[in-house]
Amino acid sequence: MQHLENIKKLFSKNFVENPLIESFDTGTINLPTGRVIACDPLITSDMKEFKINFPQGEFPVLLHKERESNCVAYVEIIFGEKEIIEWKLATTEDQNIDDLKGEEIFGYPVESGMGCFMDFETQDSLNHLEKRLFHRKGAEFMGIYEEFFHEYFFDHNGAIDQFAFLKPDEEKKGNIFAFETGYGEGFYASYIGFGKDNQPLKLITEFIEIGS
Repeated sequence: MQHLENIKKLFSKNFVENPLIESFDTGTINLPTGRVIACDPLITSDMKEFKINFPQGEFPVLLHKERESNCVAYVEIIFGEKEIIEWKLATTEDQNIDDLKGEEIFGYPVESGMGCFMDFETQDSLNHLEKRLFHRKGAEFMGIYEEFFHEYFFDHNGAIDQFAFLKPDEEKKGNIFAFETGYGEGFYASYIGFGKDNQPLKLITEFIEIGS
């Protein structure tokens, strides 16, 4: 799988060394259960979490842009700094890598131009927030983007940075890391880097493949 080889070359070190990529430290994501979900939050309210159980707690998130276009090419969560021994395509419970042919991938569809990482518990909080807003506003409810995401992206510097951290429930630790996806709509895969003890050290979603 060529995508996997490219991810391995770009991200197996503790830094990305490629003149075509500009990297940014964005902050930390809080994963209360370690059951991580990657999806377009505006079109998928019931995305399944990845099979791998990730560590729980707060972890740094990096965003990597393609310099020429200034578009988001990769988004990365770092769980540890140890040496990465192996990379694998990230899959959910109902996905089997043996079913793929050639350069086929598993991933998630994007229709809104936005993707995200979040915990399974946080997805549940987002769904509850949407239901509460809908029941409260009725016919005046404009959709979860206008009612929730829009404020973060345009009032909290998101329109410039192309990303935002959001909390759908202030009483819970979990947050959402949402961001623009590559050139927009598409179908995007995620990859996991494992250490020698088979523990996940990195989780990366690829939106623009940049050769190493």
